[in-house]
Amino acid sequence: MSSSSSRKGPLASRRNMLFGSAAAASGLFIAGCTSNESNDDEGAEQQAPAASEEPGTPVTIGFAGPQADHGWLNAINEQARARAELYDEVTLEITEGSNDTATQIGQVEALINGGVDVLVILPADGVAMTETGLEAMRAGIPVINLDRIFDNPQAYRTWIGGDNYGMGLNAGHYIGEQLRDVENARVVELSGPDSLELTGQRTQGFDDALANYPNIQKVARQAAEFTTESGQEVMSGLLQAESQFHALWNHDDDQGAGALQAIAQAGRDEFIMVGGAGSKAAMDHIKADDSVLKATVLYPPTMAASAIDLARALGQARGINGLAEFEIPSSVTLFSAVVSADNVDQYLPTGFN
Repeated sequence: MSSSSSRKGPLASRRNMLFGSAAAASGLFIAGCTSNESNDDEGAEQQAPAASEEPGTPVTIGFAGPQADHGWLNAINEQARARAELYDEVTLEITEGSNDTATQIGQVEALINGGVDVLVILPADGVAMTETGLEAMRAGIPVINLDRIFDNPQAYRTWIGGDNYGMGLNAGHYIGEQLRDVENARVVELSGPDSLELTGQRTQGFDDALANYPNIQKVARQAAEFTTESGQEVMSGLLQAESQFHALWNHDDDQGAGALQAIAQAGRDEFIMVGGAGSKAAMDHIKADDSVLKATVLYPPTMAASAIDLARALGQARGINGLAEFEIPSSVTLFSAVVSADNVDQYLPTGFN
């Protein structure tokens, strides 16, 4: 799609408002997509529900997303693309995606120079990309900062992302309730990479939840790398080290696929497993009840679709449905819902490959 060559009037008039509104966090929490309607379009299995707003003025949105080297990251790109296609007045300029900061900076600068009205950026590195966000904001182009947060609130107009602490908290409470009547319950954790801040947040939330259940002890924790291969390798070691436990929390459904392979190979089934992120494969296992995996805690890739909605509202200088304010919020944190057999049909349309 072609890019717009001129700045829309409402955006130019609001340039001086961008920095003032970016610094305040609204504290708004919204749930991820809950639609269970089918859609025959490409990527339908992860399609967010359509917004109900009437069409507005034309707006060109630049989207700089990640390299699709992980199921969740690929879903982010697909969500943004599919959402933009719902709106006749939206033109989406999407980059190829990169996990290299220098490359992504060049891509974003090209979008800025191309005259986009709004930017949506999921940075490869939030700290390293902060100056680029500031550059766009200074140019009068509002930035929707997606998930990995910039180091300076002046670098974005709105942040939208998942709740890593909430993932751990909700996983811990789900496991705690399942094991409430089990004496001396033993729990193990298969975390993500310890080099990532989000891993520590997920673990902290999990530990804080388990503190409410005095009958439960976390007896082991090992870190994998968010890949199927690492999940299988690390889980094999955990199974050898722990001859019996009652529950496993795995931070990521991609590495969980490998963990399930290791569990099947070891012939173990005395425990329940809770996953993380919300892949379609995980939800299929939950629905079929064909493995130890009984639940997964969402980190919804639908946030990219919501980011497009927020960018559209910014480009058209209006608020969003369901809120009384004239402006969109400055911070939106998605809820980490627990998907189990009780509600898996509701969330299946959001599962990513």
